[in-house]
Amino acid sequence: MNILILGSGGREHALAWAVLQNPKCDKLIVAPGNAGIDQIADCASFDIEDGSAVVSFAEANAIDFVIVGPEAPLAAGIADRLREAGILVFGPSAAAARLEASKSFTKEICDAANAPTAAYGHFTDAQAARDYIRQQGAPIVVKADGLAAGKGVIVAMDEQTALDAIDDMFGGAFGGAGAEVVIEEFMEGEEASFFILCDGKTALPIGTAQDHKRVGEGDTGPNTGGMGAYSPAPVLTDEIAQKALDQIVQPTIDEMARRGTPYQGVLYVGLMIKDGQPRLVEYNVRFGDPECQVLMMRLGAQAMDLLHSAAEERLASTRVNWADDHAITVVMAANGYPGAYEKGSVINGLDALPEDSRNMVFHSGTTAAGGAITATGGRVLNVTARGDSLQEARDRAYAMVDAIDWPGGFFRRDIGWRAL
Repeated sequence: MNILILGSGGREHALAWAVLQNPKCDKLIVAPGNAGIDQIADCASFDIEDGSAVVSFAEANAIDFVIVGPEAPLAAGIADRLREAGILVFGPSAAAARLEASKSFTKEICDAANAPTAAYGHFTDAQAARDYIRQQGAPIVVKADGLAAGKGVIVAMDEQTALDAIDDMFGGAFGGAGAEVVIEEFMEGEEASFFILCDGKTALPIGTAQDHKRVGEGDTGPNTGGMGAYSPAPVLTDEIAQKALDQIVQPTIDEMARRGTPYQGVLYVGLMIKDGQPRLVEYNVRFGDPECQVLMMRLGAQAMDLLHSAAEERLASTRVNWADDHAITVVMAANGYPGAYEKGSVINGLDALPEDSRNMVFHSGTTAAGGAITATGGRVLNVTARGDSLQEARDRAYAMVDAIDWPGGFFRRDIGWRAL
């Protein structure tokens, strides 16, 4: 098969790496890709949120299967345009992608499906939102309703922080994403991610993970897109995972189908777990980043077959073959991230690192210039390793991190600390 992956991050590098392990892949193109992806696949440049451009490229290059990485093209209806053109695609329709593109829509679905989640209010007026916060008190969670690149969630431990978040959101700090706001009950417990493939009817669990959102050691400091992750997540036991599947995931899929907007793609289920009971934090309609890196490391070549089965509505007869192993990824970020960060610093030492089924550096914000790899984003590298234990995987990952010569970057030394 000729395969096209849309995206440019560490998630897409990991997807590309896994797809290339599968002998059914004859040719792989990634658009737009990055410096790391360019070393293993062909990269192309066009607007991945422009349906006409995506379809034209796929037809001109005899693409058999398209895998959509990020959420923005999905919300823009790229999967719909590809299906209309008769091109097989992995990813939900724009209508189904509202599970991530609109927090209030997700809450509406949870209400209809009776899925356990945080109590909430939905607001289009700033004063009404402020009144609700004063009535509920803190801690409380304020969310921009729309897509805000993972930055539109404020966990406010005091009332003033929540009120300031309302001012920021309705003041345009998150663009159109903040025109509406969802305010939620603060849920206590341990957070974990559950990844499910869906084909419109069937839900197939393909793994669990936990990530480290905060920039500082000990999970302190500002929230980021993720500073590292590991899989599996010990807190998500088989019993709790089954509860999440029965009480949250399958009722959601059934409700989406009932509404005429069946969900096909990956459902990234963010859960809060307390006293053995999972509650939904949020849905994402794409693989997490950096969680995708650890999942792909563990799934390997079968990942492509699994995604293909979801796209062809064959999940009822599909099984996942899990090795009894662990994976961990350590994010190396540019100095200053998640605030204003440096661009253009040179990264050395990558050529000497192993690249195999147990050790891999996935690129995110990188470009190749003058024979050197330079940093162009906030999160730049995902240093990823597998092991028979989490400790072994962690030791492998940090050995690679220590071999990378990049004064312009930083990382956390404690990824995986909760599990270890």
